[in-house]
Amino acid sequence: MPSTEPSLAGDAASPARTPPGTVPPSSAAAAGGVRRRQVTLSGLTLAVREHPAARAGLPPAVYVHGLGGSALNWGGLGPLLAGRVDGEAVDLPGFGDSPPPDDGDYSISGHARAVIRYLDAGARGPVHLFGNSLGGTIVTRVAALRPDLVRTLTLVSPALPELPPQRTAVPTALLAVPGVTTLFARLTRDWTPEQRTRAVLGLCYGDPSRVSPQGFAEHAREYARRMRLPYHWDAMERSARGVVGAYTLGGQHSLWRLAERVLAPTLLIYGGRDQLVSFRMARRAKGAFRHSRLLALPAAGHVAMMEYPEVVARAFTELLDEYETGAAEASPGGS
Repeated sequence: MPSTEPSLAGDAASPARTPPGTVPPSSAAAAGGVRRRQVTLSGLTLAVREHPAARAGLPPAVYVHGLGGSALNWGGLGPLLAGRVDGEAVDLPGFGDSPPPDDGDYSISGHARAVIRYLDAGARGPVHLFGNSLGGTIVTRVAALRPDLVRTLTLVSPALPELPPQRTAVPTALLAVPGVTTLFARLTRDWTPEQRTRAVLGLCYGDPSRVSPQGFAEHAREYARRMRLPYHWDAMERSARGVVGAYTLGGQHSLWRLAERVLAPTLLIYGGRDQLVSFRMARRAKGAFRHSRLLALPAAGHVAMMEYPEVVARAFTELLDEYETGAAEASPGGS
């Protein structure tokens, strides 16, 4: 991922879009007024990328990335929502600038506990909670178990159980098998950062050709940096295993059952060209989340908030308008 949030789309006027799967720079400097900080908890350190609100008093929002991603994945959407929310994007343990957790727990439950601890420690809740892919699964669990922490929920291609998975998602699922990441690292050790970047963009974007040469080059530099981290493949393997393990849970512990327990108004976003989460899952998700609306983007891939941040921002703003209207009417003295 580029470290300075260049525009990745061919149109220079469009907002910066940041591809998934690499490490943000360790420097505290950031473009566009974005600030960075670290939150240290017992056994856990989380890097946070802030998207400050345009004015004081706006409600808080928290963004959670997917497998192999980082807080930079929200670099296109966060600034667009600065006029409505006070945003913070979190690097999950072992990703971005966050070191691995002391207990080595990369399960869905472990990641969800990290997000809950972060929210509790900052006393920022309830928040408008966003999640993409693995992040969508994590925040679904957070919303189901701690409804007091969540105002609204926005899920971009959430990694909820899909059995059997679509064929193009199988290689990613295989990362959960012990030894596969080691084998893959060995087989691809001669790949250049550009080759790795091209593969990631081809998997995650609906139309990789929209990425500009400058954005591609910066992304490749950051990808090279991520590959030098000693825990990179371990975090990927264990987190992928956590997803697969969560898929197999049944009864009250199943992820779909958790989705049914979510009380927060929910925006579901699915891409028609998503190679990791099937577009057909949109209908099931719409039925599972009780207070939900669906945004279907036929040309989008797995990271719609990066490919079409303006569209996603507009959809969330509509959800937020309705939420705030309802909250005002429910308050004492409301109409």
